[in-house]
Amino acid sequence: MKLALFDCDGTLVDSGGLIHEVMARTFEAFDLERPPLSATKSIIGLTLDIAIARLLGREHVDDQALAMTAHYKSIFAGVRAEAGFQELLFPGIADMMQTLSSRDALLIGAVTGKSRRGLTHISETHGFDRIFFVSRTADDCPSKPHPAMVTECCFEAGIDAKDTVVIGDAIYDMQMAKAAGASAIGVAWGYASVPDLIEAGADFVARTPADIIEWMEHNHV
Repeated sequence: MKLALFDCDGTLVDSGGLIHEVMARTFEAFDLERPPLSATKSIIGLTLDIAIARLLGREHVDDQALAMTAHYKSIFAGVRAEAGFQELLFPGIADMMQTLSSRDALLIGAVTGKSRRGLTHISETHGFDRIFFVSRTADDCPSKPHPAMVTECCFEAGIDAKDTVVIGDAIYDMQMAKAAGASAIGVAWGYASVPDLIEAGADFVARTPADIIEWMEHNHV
């Protein structure tokens, strides 16, 4: 039995525009300059309070970062409901997940910097609630690249880390996988560059979701 753990934002769903808009409005609400899109993309995958602290140029989460985190959460659903800000699947993801979920020897899970509420929304919207056997979110574990999300999923699923692969678009996903002793697949359609994913420890970088299926077949996953 093998375990495949998927990141969410930038890997399964294209949520960069939504996250950036909510982040920008949050900064404006605190009389701060809107961060550039590139800066927002660089922190996607981190737990929200740490992400905001990074954008503020702070090494640690302080009271302002916590207040901004609370504001971000309070306006997120409203912005997502606006036209143009839905979290849509990347092309090919639905077919890939259907193919992988049909394999008897493969369990599928999620490891995400989203809240539990956020993951539940994505799962129910796209039918992943019937696919994810195990999951960990920002509400459950320390922020990536800490390995806890992976190690806890492995423990719950009863599968060793060496038989686990983490699929994500951020350097934090690659670093988390390696810290846990799992394999790491980077995806080229997300928010980090291919060279950065490779430098962070990716064993393979998929250009399309079909490449993930092919890698798993070749590596007997």
